[in-house]
Amino acid sequence: MQIVITGSSGLIGSALRPALTADGHAIRRLVRGPTADGDPRWDPDRGVLDPGALDGADAIVHLAGESIASGRWTAGRRARIRDSRVRGTALLARSMATLARKPKVFVSGSAIGFYGDRGDDLLDEESAPGRDFLADVCQDWEAATRHAANAGVRVVTIRMGVVLSARGGALRKMLPAFRLGAGGPIGTGRQYMSWIAIDDVVGAIQHVLRVDTVAGPVNVVAPSPATNEEFTKTLGRVLQRPTLLRVPASMLRVLLGEMADEVLLSSKRLRPSRLLDSGYHFRYPTLEGALRHVLEGG
Repeated sequence: MQIVITGSSGLIGSALRPALTADGHAIRRLVRGPTADGDPRWDPDRGVLDPGALDGADAIVHLAGESIASGRWTAGRRARIRDSRVRGTALLARSMATLARKPKVFVSGSAIGFYGDRGDDLLDEESAPGRDFLADVCQDWEAATRHAANAGVRVVTIRMGVVLSARGGALRKMLPAFRLGAGGPIGTGRQYMSWIAIDDVVGAIQHVLRVDTVAGPVNVVAPSPATNEEFTKTLGRVLQRPTLLRVPASMLRVLLGEMADEVLLSSKRLRPSRLLDSGYHFRYPTLEGALRHVLEGG
């Protein structure tokens, strides 16, 4: 296939590109600045997309968006978090809807923040959305794909969990403290983390591109969510370090404000029903196996 990718230099995009190339697909990167390769450009903030950027594409994989975990959520950051997702998605969806030859599939990023803080409830793609800031953002983000869906494009919104990779994301931020033996549970430690190895993120995207019966929201998480305390103990065991220093929730709230409650202290216990039901086989379904892979061999 001819596949257009946004966010191609990010954690997921940089792992996905070589995998898709190895599968025999031709990749076209959609970038925000000039490149030596002459890739098509776009500026979602201004609603600008190079003419012809999507022409001939069989699939669009949209991964671009501002990080949610790089600091306190000021009013300005909240606006950038939302706008970077909704505006770009809407621009792509509107643009592909006008094409004479439309892509077969639009795989658009989303996140498990859709569900809000749900305690011990086991959730799947049919579960109701949450009621906090990230849940609202995710609902608007997914709704922005509607122009493509209305035009007959198969739309898949991938609700991604905590991606495990030593090269970036949440795990890389945790590693310095844990390697020093200064890691520990966050708050009560009872909140669920729905995680996934980077290899399975790539595998899941390859799967939904290929399997044309998959449409709508897809939980891109491993089938064995762990509490924060379980995650902490497992990471300590893999690193052979103690994990005794608990981080109080009150300290996180002082440092990070609202972001602490919605990202670090909220509980999301998810099942990847649509991946499993459509035949996807996880490469790393268990937490310890995933951590050993990304830290020791991945």
